[in-house]
Amino acid sequence: MSKDELANFTYRGARSCILLHEQILRQLVETWKQAKAAGIALPASRTRDYDSFEALLYHVLDSARWYMVWTCEKLELPDPGIQPVPNIDNIEAEVDSYVEHLLQQYRKPLVDVRRRHFYQPGYPVPWEVDYCIDAMLEHAVMHSMRHRFQLLELMEP
Repeated sequence: MSKDELANFTYRGARSCILLHEQILRQLVETWKQAKAAGIALPASRTRDYDSFEALLYHVLDSARWYMVWTCEKLELPDPGIQPVPNIDNIEAEVDSYVEHLLQQYRKPLVDVRRRHFYQPGYPVPWEVDYCIDAMLEHAVMHSMRHRFQLLELMEP
């Protein structure tokens, strides 16, 4: 599906978040590759997400998958068909093909959803707040953006 094929979105706000997510996630993957190649040290953390570069990439991709699965579940849409994230041992070798699959599947489920469904009601998420669908789409964009920003800062001299 090309960008032009995305012109048929009933709610253009969803379209813009999906396109922004594509752009930012691709940028994150490139930044991740650069940071790993540069051999920078990841910050100490109590979460397993920073145990390794592969764990960080897994976290970002698994979160992106979860956001769309959650969205479809809350809107009572069919499962979006996003495959599970590759195993940490294979993630670097499979990242490019997986990202393309993930982003392709992101483009499909929300095309015909009307605007009002993106704002009401709010639904609980595991971090103990309520999100409307629009907020979750924005969160998906920001999650990748924040992790990219962290990596860029770590690479600064």
